[in-house]
Amino acid sequence: GQVPREVQLHQNYPNPFNPITTIEFALPYPQEVQLRVYNILGQRVAMLAEGKYTTGMHRVEFDGSTLSSGIYIYCLTAGSDVVHNKMMLVQ
Repeated sequence: GQVPREVQLHQNYPNPFNPITTIEFALPYPQEVQLRVYNILGQRVAMLAEGKYTTGMHRVEFDGSTLSSGIYIYCLTAGSDVVHNKMMLVQ
């Protein structure tokens, strides 16, 4: 696989989802990562990844079965980079 030139956070799939979705992110070099999910009020509802991850593509699953329908924000912090995206849960 190709090494990305920058931190990448891909759109989750499927989206909308019920209740499980997959989130992929890619790193240009090994670094400390946190992948969190927030509701639209800004409250953290999940921590999906935390710790040192290797170069390349990573995939995590998010299970929203305990949450209510709506828009959620997933936020990837990798070193000094912060990227986020929206997803929609339909229960």
